[in-house]
Amino acid sequence: MGIWAELGGLFAAAFLSATLLPGSSEVVLVALLQAEGGAGPLPAVAVASLGNTLGAVVTWAIGLGLATAGAARMSEGNRARLARAEAWHRRLGVWSLLLSWVPVVGDPIVLLAGVLRTPFWPFLILVGLGKTARYAALAAIAGG
Repeated sequence: MGIWAELGGLFAAAFLSATLLPGSSEVVLVALLQAEGGAGPLPAVAVASLGNTLGAVVTWAIGLGLATAGAARMSEGNRARLARAEAWHRRLGVWSLLLSWVPVVGDPIVLLAGVLRTPFWPFLILVGLGKTARYAALAAIAGG
């Protein structure tokens, strides 16, 4: 397999794992870095970060759509859950987006940012920084 195909596979894995679909782009990144003649750490981290950040943008956009379409039809229980999530988000603010890479809680943080209409540019910068730092640390640990 050529480097472009490997990087394309890494991009797809990173993109999908940043949506609400399950996935593990970390395994793909480490395998690519440890493969003989594979891509170096800089292109691999850049491609994984870009794919994962763009996947998060899709999740954020879904949150925006939910905020617009679902607000009027929300049950009382869901309104209460949303109010708790809003209070949590207000306490931590947009800085919580630096944790968008954390398994299990990262995708809900991103979705909540969309529901709460977090502005796009601060969202993109913070999510991109968090995800890039995660992949860079993983590449350093993997010896890439």
